[in-house]
Amino acid sequence: MKSIYQFLKERTWDLTEEWYQSLDKTQDGVYSSTNPQQIQKLKEQNHQFHLNFIELFNKDSDDMSAAFDRWVDKIAKDQGHLNTPLDQTIGEFFKVQAQYIDLVQVYIDGLDEKPSHKDVNEWNQIITKSLNNVIQEYSKKNIIESEKLLRSQQEMILELSSPVIAIRNDIAILPLVGDIDTHRAQVIFDKTLSQCNELQVQNLVIDLSGVAIVDTMVASKIFQVIEGLKLIGTTASLSGIRPEIAQTAIQLGINFKSVDTYSSLAQALTAYNAFH
Repeated sequence: MKSIYQFLKERTWDLTEEWYQSLDKTQDGVYSSTNPQQIQKLKEQNHQFHLNFIELFNKDSDDMSAAFDRWVDKIAKDQGHLNTPLDQTIGEFFKVQAQYIDLVQVYIDGLDEKPSHKDVNEWNQIITKSLNNVIQEYSKKNIIESEKLLRSQQEMILELSSPVIAIRNDIAILPLVGDIDTHRAQVIFDKTLSQCNELQVQNLVIDLSGVAIVDTMVASKIFQVIEGLKLIGTTASLSGIRPEIAQTAIQLGINFKSVDTYSSLAQALTAYNAFH
């Protein structure tokens, strides 16, 4: 008579293929991919789960928690799963749980000598408790990795949203667009100084025409940028100065009289070309 461990071990790929065929492929995310390589990767990930899981039924096997931790960690960092809503992945874990409960019943039905209620209860406890632990660990790690990815994407957006663009060897522009909060203002300050220093920019035009709101914090940070640029040998001028921006600066007591200001970027570049 085969042990339940042997019975399950012979059916790992059957479980994977059955699971894949049951997927709702109309949803967004990794489970609806039509890419053959992604599909094969998904199946292999699922199959590796089964190889780990059935060892829980092997009385001769050592503690499998480390192997499961490695599997969960790998799946939580997988880009395809990070692009898949967490509730969908949890739903697939529950499908796998149902697969095992059904398969245990198939095993029992095929036995001439039925197992004790204690054995059956133990098998079902292994399935439910282990899957619950996996779901909890995956959820925690997935949230952590998703937050890391979000922060990374935000930093990339911030970096790309404050580019110093070299027009020619002696002049560059910094076109600012959108809202500027405290964090972005600090990124702009840091990136502008490092980029100007790296590009050896002599003259920088900071264009504010795409900034919707300039409050006291933004005006103060612009002043800090201009003063900081002086220290590395870059002369800054401002374009896109609207009346409300000038008024905010005056209310703050920030003196932009020593800074060349222009109503538009085109005007600033035209003036610069005329004098240089």
